[in-house]
Amino acid sequence: MTALYRGRFAPSPTGPLHAGSMVAALASWLDARAHGGRWLVRIEDVDLPRCVPGIDRIILGQLADCGLQPDEPPVWQSTRGAHYQSALDRLVAGGVAYPCGCTRADIAEALARSGQAKHRHGELVYPGTCRGGLHGKPPRAVRLRTDLPSVECPLRWSDRRSGAQAQDVAAQVGDFVLRRADGLWAYQLAVVVDDDAQGITDVVRGEDLADNTPRQILLQRLLGVPTPRYLHVPLVRDARGEKLSKQTGAEAVDTVRRPLQALQAAGAALGLHLPAASSPSEWLGPAVQAWAARWGASAPETAR
Repeated sequence: MTALYRGRFAPSPTGPLHAGSMVAALASWLDARAHGGRWLVRIEDVDLPRCVPGIDRIILGQLADCGLQPDEPPVWQSTRGAHYQSALDRLVAGGVAYPCGCTRADIAEALARSGQAKHRHGELVYPGTCRGGLHGKPPRAVRLRTDLPSVECPLRWSDRRSGAQAQDVAAQVGDFVLRRADGLWAYQLAVVVDDDAQGITDVVRGEDLADNTPRQILLQRLLGVPTPRYLHVPLVRDARGEKLSKQTGAEAVDTVRRPLQALQAAGAALGLHLPAASSPSEWLGPAVQAWAARWGASAPETAR
């Protein structure tokens, strides 16, 4: 059956919106409006040590300045620990998740012994040391098994912009963390649980997150929840070609004095070059039409 489109923008409150995150916000809003659907905002503050108090309200204010108002009250991940625990308990009970006692040093040593000492995007590919037990080590994290016979290898999915994609999760990622050694919830589990709880049919986000998608699809399948459609949009890069980010000091977008300019810059990064406008509302109408012409405006098919 055809279900109402439900999209979302999910910023982490580690700093105000910058040019790059503004692009992701606008793209997700435009896609929802082009499909006649609903647009939600989720504050992904599950990594509490990195979050800055008050930034969540600043982000919501920046969105409002630009006319990007969510259709439902925002949700904060920091309030949803019980839901993540319930999902984790199901995975552990099903034998697809297990406690891990390895430190990063343990993992590096195990990889070196096997001749596989390498990093993947700065992360060690976990070799499955604790799949068969903790071997006397105290439990630290909880990991998801990726060597299951039921796991598609490679896992295949389609991106609305980039087309067919594939990843061998076991070989390229390894058993990944669901709950961290410090007790905090891992992004991969939290986002899957929340997308399902909010009925998200379409995920529109930056292409730097495309690499996470196979892990999230794997979790969706193991938890028995629907898989959204995915669209990963181009990143905004600095003069050196590096992704703009809060960690590299990207400047906050000034939406108080220049909301229209913020929207126009984000639209240009998305390939939308529109006639002159005098206000955000005047610009957003043609932007929705241009987006619909480019990316389609038919609601997705879903089994919900």
